Amino acid sequence: MNLKHFLLLIAVWLAFHTTALAVGHPALPGDHPLTAAQAGDVLLAELRCAACHQNASRGSLPEKAAPDLSAVGARVAPTYLRRFLASPATVHPGTTMPDVLTTRSADERERIATALTHFLVAQSPTPFAGAGSAASDQQPGQTLYHTIGCVACHGPRATARTTPVAKRNDVEDEDEDPLLKAKRAIKPIAIPLGHLPAKYSVKSLSEFLFQPLKVRSGGRMPDLKLTPVEAQSLANYLLTGQTAIEPALVPDPALVQQGREFYRELNCAACHPLSGMQAAPRIAAVRGAELTQGCWSPTHERGPRYQLEATQTQALTAALQAESQPDTDSIALAKTLTAFRCVACHVRDDYGGVPEAYDPFFLGIEPKLGDDGRIPPPLTLLGAKLQPAWLHKVLFDGESVRHYVSTRMPQYGVNNLAALPALVARLDTLPDQPLNLPTAEGRSESERNREKLVRAAGRELLGDKGLNCVACHTFNGKAAPGSPGIDLVTTPQRLQPAWYNRYLRNPGAFRPRTVMPSAWSNGIAAHKTILGGNTDEQIAAIWYYASLGTSAADPAGIRAVSTKLIVDQRPLTHRGRSRVAGFRGIAVGFPEHLNYAFNAETGTLSAIWQGDFLNVNWSGQGSGDFQPASDPITLAQDVSFVSLSDASAPWPLLPVMTKEARTNPNPLYPKNVGYQFGGYALDETFVPTFLYRSGSIAIQDRSVAVKQGDHPRLKRVLTFNAPAAQSVWFRALTGNIHRESERVFRINRLRVTIPSVETKLRPTTSDSQPSELLLHLQLPAGPTTFELEYEPLAK
Repeated sequence: MNLKHFLLLIAVWLAFHTTALAVGHPALPGDHPLTAAQAGDVLLAELRCAACHQNASRGSLPEKAAPDLSAVGARVAPTYLRRFLASPATVHPGTTMPDVLTTRSADERERIATALTHFLVAQSPTPFAGAGSAASDQQPGQTLYHTIGCVACHGPRATARTTPVAKRNDVEDEDEDPLLKAKRAIKPIAIPLGHLPAKYSVKSLSEFLFQPLKVRSGGRMPDLKLTPVEAQSLANYLLTGQTAIEPALVPDPALVQQGREFYRELNCAACHPLSGMQAAPRIAAVRGAELTQGCWSPTHERGPRYQLEATQTQALTAALQAESQPDTDSIALAKTLTAFRCVACHVRDDYGGVPEAYDPFFLGIEPKLGDDGRIPPPLTLLGAKLQPAWLHKVLFDGESVRHYVSTRMPQYGVNNLAALPALVARLDTLPDQPLNLPTAEGRSESERNREKLVRAAGRELLGDKGLNCVACHTFNGKAAPGSPGIDLVTTPQRLQPAWYNRYLRNPGAFRPRTVMPSAWSNGIAAHKTILGGNTDEQIAAIWYYASLGTSAADPAGIRAVSTKLIVDQRPLTHRGRSRVAGFRGIAVGFPEHLNYAFNAETGTLSAIWQGDFLNVNWSGQGSGDFQPASDPITLAQDVSFVSLSDASAPWPLLPVMTKEARTNPNPLYPKNVGYQFGGYALDETFVPTFLYRSGSIAIQDRSVAVKQGDHPRLKRVLTFNAPAAQSVWFRALTGNIHRESERVFRINRLRVTIPSVETKLRPTTSDSQPSELLLHLQLPAGPTTFELEYEPLAK
């Protein structure tokens, strides 16, 4: 396919999939493509109309989950809670919480709100700890707010930088481009935050920001992957000027009982389930009802009342009056991207993208990369671009390769975006254009010779004697000397071949204003001496060489810089990729000269060593690559916790890729066995606690060095929080295991002491790991703690 035909294909695809020169209905903010009825469908889900009404849900978008109130008394100031319950829209303009006391007198409102507050505070395990802003220096939080993506949904709270940002539109004259003029008139998304100082303490807001999906599982406030320190800095900034200290509320038993009755009478459980509270049956269908007298009518005399703008009422009316029919995939996707505000950062077809007013706050650390280095990538043809497994990693596991973009890709929760990968896969297709790849271990001599030729060509093309891709791209963790872009060896993991093939031929067709050059303009190779100047062969050779992964030799032009990290007076934590901890490795060093590595990809303590801490290659992406600076005791890197069907079931192992089989046979491992990483938190002594899940079980994993005489040991405390009584298997050790006593086991240079639980020491089929020690942990509902001790032994 030549360039002319390819551009025609893209034009036809865009014409078929987009809405011609139109902007979305103003009932919803942002640059979206939804009609009035479609915007109304989104509002029906956002307002949770189906919680009370039959047949109120419409279309493909699931209802937004309401906040969890089981611990609201510890999270929200009692005074604010009482005032909000009495008049939600007065206290928090723009809230989607209806006024359920709209028909009550002022005295009744106060009485009911007070009783509800006492009832809700009584449900919380801990009281609200009120306090003013903990830090006078607001700069760290202000910087975070204006760089990581908060601005996209909440708008700026400070003046933009003075350095001008080049405009990203090719046409700047509104008189010549009516669509541009219409788009500039669109109201950006700007959810107000002025109520926060009255609502939260620094402690409660930082805890919410650290794990927002724990409280608001609906995902409209997503998880921005903040560290605890970042969450506190951001809370300090958002609560600037807060001085009043909220006294703890001691619930009055009589008011608690009254509040319980009001909670049931007002049917609060329809949106906010609480233990022992049942929602009332849903009332008559809203479709066909007299809409001028409904919950959004300003003259409504009974039941809840929403404070809505006129455009929102129009959209809701249009949705309920429209003929009910299933959403097409394109409409379902547009609703999803609008509801979760993906359009605030990303362009899809002819809608979405960063508003010009917010553009100065989208930054990057590599100015030479242009917009590619600061603006989140477009979502056009997303389903044809990313490998399905990689899209799952981005959406649900927090995977990222654009370390240079300051704006973070949030996590919205698996349940909220579960349908998105299949949706874009159906929508976004490109004609197959297979790459002619060699076989690593060919059967004939000619096949083996061709593999050597293609491998050498790929290396030459990537290096500074060829296309010099390594001048702008990291390679195998080694950063480019100029502007380190995406690591090239991730290409086959991330991209689909058909999209990659077309993108290399004409990058600007996929991302206008990109700094990525084309080495095959009009399909003609710039380098005639490599593979005979054959464009198809050269593009395939680059893919093949990248697919070699860590076994690929560095192309010419790679430079690396290594540094030794020293642990001083306090523990030190370092993230990066490593042979002892995988691509998402985390190393922890202690002043006692005992260190360990944790594989966050699988939730496994993967190495222990004494002596010097780390050698770090700072040329890599993010925090660089690391390797132990002393000889490590390496452990298995497979997932550690699994619910086995029985004691004889095989342990699910980390997929292994070889030269002969480079395709990951199980790309969703370990997610498909229940593991999900949730980050880590540093305590006041700088010791990290890793947070992850195994199925429904939340796990906190904290290890600290303790010294007994001259022999340091690693004390590991595992805290499990199970929603119901259940069991889980823990693979504590692998290798040539010797039992020294009932609770003490040893492999070569490591002795491990386990808790008093059921154990199973069984053989494996692996020559390198001939046996494995499994612990059968019986967990009651609620928290349970187990301790292990790791003692490195002398050689």
